[in-house]
Amino acid sequence: MMRVIAGRARSLKLVTVDSMDTRPTTDRIKETLFNVLSPDIPGCSFLDLFSGSGAIGIEALSRGAKRAVFVENGRKALECINKNLDFTKLRDGAQVLSTDAVSAVNTLERQKDVFDIIFMDPPYGRSLERDVLMRLSGSDIVSDDTIIVVESDLDTEFDYLNDIGFEIYKIKKYKTNKHTFIYRRLEDE
Repeated sequence: MMRVIAGRARSLKLVTVDSMDTRPTTDRIKETLFNVLSPDIPGCSFLDLFSGSGAIGIEALSRGAKRAVFVENGRKALECINKNLDFTKLRDGAQVLSTDAVSAVNTLERQKDVFDIIFMDPPYGRSLERDVLMRLSGSDIVSDDTIIVVESDLDTEFDYLNDIGFEIYKIKKYKTNKHTFIYRRLEDE
């Protein structure tokens, strides 16, 4: 059973998706992730791509994010996100988009959204993170200060990031996966 670790909804249990395509981020890994992000969470605009149960975006809202957008195209996962938002009473700051991640970027650009933190946890081994990062590289939803975090298996390579205008500033490795923290690369003046 997953739970909210800290903030307004602390200790509330979340429902998860019973599916092979969805791997809930463990509480320990979620806690490590938010220890890194904690200075940037209060008041931020948070984008949770490949949301699954919505646990990461809900954690951000619980810890003081101004808003969170959840992007998911699995029907059962969308049901979980909505149940979890209602149960935690964090729906006010939430927007749920039922679409794939690349289409969501297009929608959010039309809404003129800019995000402080973008988190993605795509299914492993399909290079979906690469497709999304390629799309984000030219997107107005990313500012020079946006933090992008990709959860992936340990073998996922990001050697293409410099070519698309991003750079890695931190990698946190765990037993079976890792978080890669990415910024837009600033051009030398």
